[in-house]
Amino acid sequence: MHINFPLVLVIAVAVSGFLALLDLVLLAPRRRRAIASYEAQVDVADPQTIERLEKEPLLVEYGKSFFPVLAVVLVLRSFLVEPFQIPSGSMKPTLDVGDFILVNKFAYGIRLPVIDTKIIPVGEPQRGDVMVFRYPNDPTINYIKRVVGLPGDHIRYAGKQLYINGQKIEHELIEVIPDDEVPDGHPLQAVAKAEIFQEQLGEVSHLIRQKQLSQTPRPNEWVVPEGHYFMMGDNRDNSNDSRYWQSTEMPRELWGMVPDNYIVGKAFAVWMHWPEPKLSNLPSFSSVALIH
Repeated sequence: MHINFPLVLVIAVAVSGFLALLDLVLLAPRRRRAIASYEAQVDVADPQTIERLEKEPLLVEYGKSFFPVLAVVLVLRSFLVEPFQIPSGSMKPTLDVGDFILVNKFAYGIRLPVIDTKIIPVGEPQRGDVMVFRYPNDPTINYIKRVVGLPGDHIRYAGKQLYINGQKIEHELIEVIPDDEVPDGHPLQAVAKAEIFQEQLGEVSHLIRQKQLSQTPRPNEWVVPEGHYFMMGDNRDNSNDSRYWQSTEMPRELWGMVPDNYIVGKAFAVWMHWPEPKLSNLPSFSSVALIH
């Protein structure tokens, strides 16, 4: 079960704000009148009685205390920057499991929280951007991939080679490393390798990862519909993305054609690495870097 945190936050702000407003308009004036009435009836006011009459109801006290904090968090998280944790290796070597990243929420337009309706257009996703979006098959889950195809683009993937609008996207071999994604005990674990390439997508130069021993996927091609984006993971042989069918019953429908209203924001920085958040395993800040 996935908790809709934006909805919970909006409700918390609304409730705490209502309590603060209720106190400002109704309860605080009532307390002041009660104190004035008491002071008019006695020659010397008892400090303890004054304190009791001034005391706010506990629920109102909590609401007034939490409202400004929750309101600031809501504004920052909804319109400026939101933190995310990377749960899988689909974006290796750019992002690793346990990376904590920051996502620019206004890069692609100001959107209302919860309903995600764009109210102020700011910019559009560009080829090569690392983007967080809601998974089309389950919008309660956030995914992160790289923007490969823009609306109207023709995408072809054949022989582990990417083509965009008929142009081959060149990539240069940087290094060969042991494939750490091979399960323990697998007969090929000792010899399995992965290749790291430098690839140029639009204005962005970034790294991708391919397995030497993986099967070459069958050639396929797509045309990106208007208002949608074609997403791919940098870990090309271990990423569930726009290249794969949604189901065998609906072979022409792609989960990965991400519609504009499912966009969350643009990932721009790694600020911490903590693969297993617990006290015995402290976070590392050595990987703090901008995302390319």
